[in-house]
Amino acid sequence: MSFINTCFKKAIVIKTIFHSVSHILFPHLCNGCGSDLISGEHLLCIQCAGQLYETGFAAAEDNPVEKAMWGRLRSVSGMSQYYFSKGSLFQQLVHQVKYKSNKELGIYLGKLMGSALAASSRFQSVDALVPLPLFPDKERKRGYNQSAIICEGLASAMQLPVLYNLVERIRYTDTQTHKTRMERWQNVEGVFIARPNAIAEGKHLLLVDDVITTGATIEACGNAMLEDLRGIRLSFATLAYANA
Repeated sequence: MSFINTCFKKAIVIKTIFHSVSHILFPHLCNGCGSDLISGEHLLCIQCAGQLYETGFAAAEDNPVEKAMWGRLRSVSGMSQYYFSKGSLFQQLVHQVKYKSNKELGIYLGKLMGSALAASSRFQSVDALVPLPLFPDKERKRGYNQSAIICEGLASAMQLPVLYNLVERIRYTDTQTHKTRMERWQNVEGVFIARPNAIAEGKHLLLVDDVITTGATIEACGNAMLEDLRGIRLSFATLAYANA
């Protein structure tokens, strides 16, 4: 018995040394403030995690993003997980996911949103996830689609399939940043088409994007899906809500 205890203690010491050396060579830093992460923290320190302000929209019927789409998109439910404001920590995190190839962070935030959706009765009937597509040239240049990365996290938390190629963006568009509401709508009008797919027919699909501001992009893509895909029901979810 003493031999087993000795071996067990040695194993603990070796494991501790390994983690210490690993942390020196590959430090685990907070994606928000850059500080060292301690045991139990993942990607964000507890202080930065406390600065992610949840909207509560997953459980709230007639929430602000749903109201914003009234008369524009025939959707079952809609939500955004976090509030987004200029200069905020969450804007910094979204920037990392969208432009800095921080896929691990995107998946992690997607899992957090997926947990909220899975706990809400309003999204229990969703059959599959659909990432809002980028124009192919833009996706090739960036190397990934941030909405698809978020969907990876959602799929893990909700145990749902992702339909990656169901919708196509057929025209390049300028960034929506700094555009007025009307300019945003004009910028994405007629940009999306959905490919008829027997797997999607009659299903409840959840359209996923990173940030919703005026809702012009969700509106354009969602209406293309409703027009091109037979018998579907549509809901939408975004990681962040930026009240324009």
